[in-house]
Amino acid sequence: MNIRGRNKVTPEFNMSSMTDIVFLLLIFFMIASTLVSSEAIDLLLPKSSSKTTQTKNVSVSVNKDNQYFIGTRRVAKDALEVELLKEVGSSEKPTIIIRADQDVEMKHAVFIMDIANRNKIKSTLAVRSK
Repeated sequence: MNIRGRNKVTPEFNMSSMTDIVFLLLIFFMIASTLVSSEAIDLLLPKSSSKTTQTKNVSVSVNKDNQYFIGTRRVAKDALEVELLKEVGSSEKPTIIIRADQDVEMKHAVFIMDIANRNKIKSTLAVRSK
């Protein structure tokens, strides 16, 4: 008498449900990554058609209320040069990125550029692309 079970277990693994989960995670992270903002200060940058890529050391921002920021930290105009030199430190090639709101008068951006020029710091004006 031959007694064998009728249910045979196959050693195959179905990958279709795993690929569905991977694609859903991929879509989730693609959508979530577009919602992340690079800076917490709300600025509307002027437009430009050219693009430059710089290695960012320090970001100096001026908002429409003429308030100065190093990174996301608010700094008084009188203490900007001292704080900027502390932030740059002893970098070999110090670089700052000037982020000025489009409604800010040019004299505020020139003030930051003057500080950078006096201290031999390379400065770049940030713009948004068209």
